[in-house]
Amino acid sequence: MMVLITYDVNTETKEGRRRLNKVAKKCVNYGVRVQNSVFECVMDAAKCREVKQELSDIIDKDKDSLRFYYLGDKYNTKIEHIGAKETIKVEEPLIF
Repeated sequence: MMVLITYDVNTETKEGRRRLNKVAKKCVNYGVRVQNSVFECVMDAAKCREVKQELSDIIDKDKDSLRFYYLGDKYNTKIEHIGAKETIKVEEPLIF
C-alpha cells in the first residue's frame, strides 16, 4: 500500500535540528521524498507499524508531529501532481 509520511519537527534548538535530520534519514530508507517533509512509501502493514514506531521514538511528541496518510493499493488515482519537480514512481526500479 502507499503511505504518505509527513513530519514537522521544531528546529529552534540544536536538538530539534538533530531530530529533523534523523527523521529525514529514516524516511529516505523507506520511500521517496516528494517535498521537503513529505515521503511517498510503498510498504505493507507490518513495515508501516515498524516505521511508525521508529519515527515515534525519534521525535519529541511535545514539539514535533508525524502524519501518516494511508492511500492503499490503488493510489495512482488518488495522486495528482502539478508543477515542477516531477517525482519518480516509487514502485518501479531505479536505473542509474
